[in-house]
Parts: sequence; C-alpha cells; structure tokens
Amino acid sequence: MPRPITLFTGQWADMALEELAPLARDMGYDGLELACSGDHVDVRRVLEEPDYAAERRALLERYDLELYAISNHLVGQAVCDRIDERHRAILPDRVWGDGDPEGVRKRAAQEMIDTAAAASALGVSVVTGFTGSSIWHTLYAFPPTSQAVWDAGFEDFARRWTPILDAFEAADVVFALEVHPTEIAFDIATAERAIAAVGGHPRFGFNYDPSHLAYQGVDYVRFIRDLGDRIAHVHMKDVWWGRGDGRVGVFGGHTSFGDPSRTWDFRSVGRGDVDFEEVVVALGDVGYDGPLSVEWEDSRMDRIHGATEAAAYCRALDFPPSGRRFDAAFERSDRT
Repeated sequence: MPRPITLFTGQWADMALEELAPLARDMGYDGLELACSGDHVDVRRVLEEPDYAAERRALLERYDLELYAISNHLVGQAVCDRIDERHRAILPDRVWGDGDPEGVRKRAAQEMIDTAAAASALGVSVVTGFTGSSIWHTLYAFPPTSQAVWDAGFEDFARRWTPILDAFEAADVVFALEVHPTEIAFDIATAERAIAAVGGHPRFGFNYDPSHLAYQGVDYVRFIRDLGDRIAHVHMKDVWWGRGDGRVGVFGGHTSFGDPSRTWDFRSVGRGDVDFEEVVVALGDVGYDGPLSVEWEDSRMDRIHGATEAAAYCRALDFPPSGRRFDAAFERSDRT
C-alpha cells in the first residue's frame, strides 16, 4: 500500500478543527497530524475530560480522515531553551506562568510528559516536536567554544529529556524530534550525538524533514540511510537555496521569510530544490511505511492552492516498495 498523505496542522492553527477537517479532505488528504495548538488538540482536555479524545477522533471520522500523529513542537522547544520573551507568544499560559526561565522549562517538561499520555489516549503512537537547545546560541564558535561547552549542552538535553522519554516508554509512544536549526540536533552529526546523549533511548526518534537539512548543505538522503531506524515520522516540505541577491547568506541576514534577498526560503512541495524522488526511494529502502505529512510553508503562495497541489504531488510521487527484485522472474527454482 502507498503511504498515507497527511497534513500537519501547525500552520493552520488559526482555523478551528471543525473548519479545517472538511477542507483537508477536499484538498486531498487521508489524515492529519494534529498540532497541540489552536483548538486542534488540548493536552489538558484530553487528560481531564473523559469524552474529549473520542470527540476529536469522531470529528475526523466524519470527514473520513485518520489521525496518525500529534505535534507539540511549541512546548517542546521550551524544555531546553534559554527562555526569552519570544517563548511567551508560543506557549500556553499554564506553561509560561510567571516567565521565570527554569520554571518555564520544568513546566514544559511536565507538559511533554502529559503529551505522551494524551497521545496514548488519542490512539496514536508518535508525537512530533522540538527539544530546544541550551547551546544553539554558540553555533558560531566565537568567542571560542570548547567541546566541553557543547558536551554540557548535550548533558543538559539528556538530563531534561530522559525522564520525558521514560514517560513515552510507559505510554508506548515515540517522541520524534524534528531535526532542525535551534534544536539539540540540526544535522546528521548532532543527531548522532543526541542519540548517544540519551543512551540510545528506544523512544527517541526523528521526524524527518529534508528542507531543514538541504539548505545547510547536509546530505538529506544520507540522513535517511544513516538514521533510518530512528525515523518515526516524515514531513514533506520543500526549500530552494543558492538564490537571493548576494546580500544575505545562510544565516538569514535578519530578514523575514519571503524577502527576495534571502539565499534560501521554503517552497511548496515540488517547487523547490529537494529531490523528493530520492527521498521516497531511500525511505522505501529503510522500510519506512508511515505517513508523508505535508508541512505547508510558502510565503508567496495561497495556502489552500499550495496544500492542494502538495497533496496531489505527494500522492503521485509515492509508490509501494516492490518486495522482490525486478529480475527475479529470470531465476529458475530447479536450476542447479
């Protein structure tokens, strides 16, 4: 069977789920990856209201949509981050509290533990999200940064996330980190280091998104081949790079998405530079049969138009693996 084509709802959190669900079906999606933002999924309500989880699923079923994963990227970001005023805009009031940084981090960690339980109650086995990072600000190594500083950052990640991953283990759910700038893992080397930091925890996986690797110069197909056994979910998002007017580099020049001077920007799937044919082939080679979840981001395109063509593009691109060699027909069982 081909993989299901789903829509990640994080960029649609301004729409009520009752409005988005029929639209997603009309745009051609098989299911949703629901964000724990807007009114799509409320972790507290899942755990405190006996009928809430069933109501969420029933809403999707009315429109013939499946629920394959939930996302708590925004809260996960606060677990390890150096907290500032930007976090207040993305966090629930119960997590932000009085804004004391360590208090925010601890409340975010508890919310992620609760998210594992909420996922189990909703009947899904994957939570996608971010981890944050205490060392992202040291990305460019000046003033000179020692490996000891970076080691301490991975130790901080392990200390804060191991209890969360243990809760995911208890709930029989995988946490899938979207490998992404600003996270503890943002390329292949840091992804491997993050796995080692948590001792290869069985509930620590990855949400693979080639767009965040490609413009950095990371081999996004090699990521699949090197770390395929950790890929629990896939985002389909495109990017182009090496464009712009020569004034802005890979660090973005403090420009906003959509600025024509940028050297890279996200694009609707199939309209950028990512070789999705190779991505799908590699995913088949490593045995990934989960959803292809469109994370639609393109500052220059109407989102309904873009998400509709993205669903069709992914469906045409995907194919079930063979299960046999094409030349097996030439073999004779009685040949000696």
